[in-house]
Amino acid sequence: MDAVTSPASCSRTVFVDVDGTILEHGSVIAPSTVTAIRGARANGHLVYLCTGRAEGDIHPAVRDIGFDGGITNGGAFATIGSDLVVSHTMPRAEVDRLVGYFVDHGIHYFLQSHDHIFASEGVFAMMGEFVRLRAARREEDLRHLGQDTTVDLLDAVMADAAERYRPLAEADLDAIAKAVFISEASDTVSRAQAGLGDRFHVIPGSMPLPGGSNGEIAPRGVNKGSAIVEVLALLGRSAEDAVGIGDSWNDAEMFEVVGTSVAMGNADPDLQARADRITTSVLDDGVWNAFVELGLV
Repeated sequence: MDAVTSPASCSRTVFVDVDGTILEHGSVIAPSTVTAIRGARANGHLVYLCTGRAEGDIHPAVRDIGFDGGITNGGAFATIGSDLVVSHTMPRAEVDRLVGYFVDHGIHYFLQSHDHIFASEGVFAMMGEFVRLRAARREEDLRHLGQDTTVDLLDAVMADAAERYRPLAEADLDAIAKAVFISEASDTVSRAQAGLGDRFHVIPGSMPLPGGSNGEIAPRGVNKGSAIVEVLALLGRSAEDAVGIGDSWNDAEMFEVVGTSVAMGNADPDLQARADRITTSVLDDGVWNAFVELGLV
């Protein structure tokens, strides 16, 4: 990520979610989104990624847009330019507790560090239908944007998954920041909240699974909102002048701390109700329309 070193004094600080906001179904980006982000930066505004993904899991096409830094792992890490300025990993005892909970309840899971995602055994077998569904939706997305659909998208998605996820045995359990789980049961999020909520922040995930449930787990107090507060303090910038744009429940705390919150048109209606503004959906120029309405471009 390349940083703007001398933003205009009247510029705003914008935090943009990735999945469902910049990206749809893993890799499809509306061209207007790229234009909006680059145009806002050219106009002197700072634009930061704000994602639940690990730093090492940010899609190259997103990274290539150009940002002033990023919040990753749902608030556990943050960079200004290329400098890591926020780092909140889980204590090892908490990681062991999470893993024990997943194993005891037969839940498949991922552990995220700053650079990598590690998958428990059995994840790929369960995700097979999800991968096929995502490949089909990607083809629909590309047609919607008038882009090439001749690539074997199922093979592309499977190759992407194999590249993104490492075996759990390779994980350094002293460097874990966040967990993501997938389950065949529909009530796993509520059960995890009841079983782990004393020490952890448990929220619904955003994977469009054909059934079951998925969620994200982080230590209490570590979220996108807390990281934004830390980044703004380091930048010497006002939260009142900050903008947050997102579509998922891990964006709720971001909405609470910024002066202007924007929910995507594809966001859950309950999340939209918490936002100051609602824009159009991710592939219907949602980011571009929000930036225009806010006077960023």
